[in-house]
Amino acid sequence: LYDSYSAERGPILVAGIPIAESKPEDDQYKFQRVYTDPELYAPITGYFTLNQGTIGVEGALNDYLSGTANDQFLAQVNAILTGQTPKGAAVELTIDPAVQQAAWDALGSNTGAVVALDPKTGAILAMVSKPSYDPNRLASHAATDVIAAYNELLDDPTNPLINRAISGDLYHPGSVFKLVVAAAALDSGRLTPESTFANPATLQLPLSTSVITNSGGGTCGPGETVTLADALRLSCNIPFAEIGTAIGEDELRDYAKAYGFGNDLGIPMPVTPSTIPSSLDAPQLMLSSFGQANVRVTPLQVAMVSAGIANGGVVMKPTLIRAITAPDLTVIQPFLPTVFSAPITRESSATLTQLMVNNVNNGAASNGRIGGVDVAGKTGTAQNGEGQPLTLWFTGFAPANDPKIAVAVVVENGTSFGNAVAAPIARKVIEAVLNK
Repeated sequence: LYDSYSAERGPILVAGIPIAESKPEDDQYKFQRVYTDPELYAPITGYFTLNQGTIGVEGALNDYLSGTANDQFLAQVNAILTGQTPKGAAVELTIDPAVQQAAWDALGSNTGAVVALDPKTGAILAMVSKPSYDPNRLASHAATDVIAAYNELLDDPTNPLINRAISGDLYHPGSVFKLVVAAAALDSGRLTPESTFANPATLQLPLSTSVITNSGGGTCGPGETVTLADALRLSCNIPFAEIGTAIGEDELRDYAKAYGFGNDLGIPMPVTPSTIPSSLDAPQLMLSSFGQANVRVTPLQVAMVSAGIANGGVVMKPTLIRAITAPDLTVIQPFLPTVFSAPITRESSATLTQLMVNNVNNGAASNGRIGGVDVAGKTGTAQNGEGQPLTLWFTGFAPANDPKIAVAVVVENGTSFGNAVAAPIARKVIEAVLNK
């Protein structure tokens, strides 16, 4: 235990400024871990403790930060030979501090998460999860204080230790999942934006007495039929239940997997895989097609869907790590953008982009509008059971013709709609990128 503290642990940096670093301490541990802007960054940095392990970047890159990674072997030998204090590598994050702060401020007192990506590279520009916590309390050298603080956080009913952006029980996506369904419908060639569907105000699920409705309780627009384009623009459930049935379970699952569902990701922390259930019966397929039933997602996965559409159909592997640099300033691991998948064609992404722009300009995602900029977006209002509060969503990207940011916002315990609550949060995060 003393040995793990005897090396000067490397800093975690944002825009070159330490948000976690080790400072000399006059005790048997020699160094004290200190976190700057602790709550803002805690879901990313995690913590480094005496006796409760490590999580976040602290845990995922512990070997590098502690100077014990294989890449640092020669540096370890040199420290022994010269009598120098061993020192760990510095980890530079992809986080943009202005975007991170904007996301934190915009989420306000809500419980939820925000993820912002550069769709062209996969760099994570912001990752906010609320409520958060102060990792300095867990970095104390007094073991009893650490255990007391840790137990207090574990007992907190708001679960501040969970990074809601990438883990936890996951969320029903509601209507933001319609982007995956629309992508499967259009890219597979089974449907076009002009494909029409019956437009009743209610639809009884097959094999069931249950009835589904659109969010407003009426039809999806005035006609007896509705196009796929208008169903997405107005975010209607009944036509998407019909669309999901038309493309089928296998096609839908294949496209969801191509976007990342079911895949293990490391950013470098492990990401809980988003799920779409298997062996769906007819009513489950209908419910899944508008993001209900047992479809579950992380905000990161939802941001990846938007980022893939924004980037011409190519999803880049998301990462928090810009570079890992040794104490002698040698770059051990540079950031190299990596393709994760290519779920849809460039033509399909162009079509979906225009449909998402329509959602914002004159559809159900209108609160995502930004003057002088085409924003592509989609809202969601997911149900969690009879009498339970709603899960509110917005996802999208901007500028639509040359995307600089893709974002996903989720708000728990909602009583309104995604467009009323989540869309304005996303708008502020997007503006933080566009105004740089």
